[in-house]
Amino acid sequence: MDRFTNIKCMLILLCVSGLSLIFQNNLVASDEVPGKKQKHPIALVGGTIHPVSGETIENGTLLFVDGKITAIGASIVFPDSTEKIDVAGKHLYPGLIAANTRLGLVEVAAVRSTRDYAEVGEIKPNVRAESAINPDSELLPVTRANGITLAHTIPMGGLISGTSAVIELDGWTWEDLTLRGPIGLYVNWPNMGSNPGAAGSKKEKELLKKRDADILKIRTAFAQARAYLKAKDAEAGEKVPYHQTDIRWEAMAPVLNKEIPVLLRVSGLKEIQAAVDWAVSEDVYAVLMTGPDVRFATELLKEKNIPVIYMGTLTLPSRRWEPYDTPFTVPLELHRAGVKFCISGPGSPFDAAHERNLPYQAAMAAAFGLPKEEALKSLTLYPAQILGIADRVGSLEIGKDATLIVTDGDPLEIRTQVEREFIRGRKVQLSNRHTRLNEKYKTKYARMK
Repeated sequence: MDRFTNIKCMLILLCVSGLSLIFQNNLVASDEVPGKKQKHPIALVGGTIHPVSGETIENGTLLFVDGKITAIGASIVFPDSTEKIDVAGKHLYPGLIAANTRLGLVEVAAVRSTRDYAEVGEIKPNVRAESAINPDSELLPVTRANGITLAHTIPMGGLISGTSAVIELDGWTWEDLTLRGPIGLYVNWPNMGSNPGAAGSKKEKELLKKRDADILKIRTAFAQARAYLKAKDAEAGEKVPYHQTDIRWEAMAPVLNKEIPVLLRVSGLKEIQAAVDWAVSEDVYAVLMTGPDVRFATELLKEKNIPVIYMGTLTLPSRRWEPYDTPFTVPLELHRAGVKFCISGPGSPFDAAHERNLPYQAAMAAAFGLPKEEALKSLTLYPAQILGIADRVGSLEIGKDATLIVTDGDPLEIRTQVEREFIRGRKVQLSNRHTRLNEKYKTKYARMK
């Protein structure tokens, strides 16, 4: 065998190995079968109904037909062929909403071939999260088993990352999963400065130079989008000649028309102030996605009527001098200040596998002063309102989607079990990779006795 034949064989082996890795990473699918479309009326009878938007109903009945809630109350007349499910002693809640995730866009964050949350480039408003969703992700059944029925999934990378979507955690295709999209345009606001101790240093000057350049890129993108859309309107009136379509600026039309918000990812107080000033100057609807430093800007946010997706109650203080409970108490401060907010997880790709823990983010806030009713709303009604989907989900009301959970207790309590789940009237399987592994190793140790 000559030298060239050896090289050819090595290349073939490398290609085969690479394809093997791709198949291993991408062709693994969850075993759960998506629920069937609701074919007949279903009534959940005898449970305690927590509408969230109204008073709790003891020993109540909830009826839904064709995926929509049609009746709630103590005594209801059932249509013919109604399937009655006894839920006496159980509790009915609207499905929980994860307001800041990469679910469906990542499977294993450490494996490049499973990461679909970021595209190349800095200005890419035309990227749409829903079209990249993996409906066979193992993370979706794991997450929904703990009562999370909906996820706001968001692209990342660059300065303007693209538009987000709200997905239901059950379906055959990304079209099935998408409840609504686009939801908002994700903008990763630049860091406004480094450590004060580095003021005047070469590194600080470089960081400030990059900051100014990044802000200019964001401003320029919005200016170009406005100019493009203005020219397009003029073209429609035959006042200017035809010009080529630019999908980047087309994608920004809903933002500039205030149909959807800009999702501003910001960190510290300086970033919050700068991002809010920019949003006001651009005359766009903004939603802040931020952490504990938002407590320093409550007056500003209340004045400008800017809602907050609070990221990560279960985090550590960012400064040595801050009390240990700083992240836990911020939701209470937002509530007292009258700032509209919801609670989410940190939202990084590495946290996608832990979105099932969302209820305990709000539970920690409740343990540190946030009224329990507000904590529940921060995972249901409030994210629905902030994301513009409250006409369909977020509370148990007549006319809304039958997207709900049946539990044996308070969903914010770690001991509570979700016993039934419905998404738009479909019965959803609660088995998942975790439950299968649990059964596997219970069997293993039972055999060792």
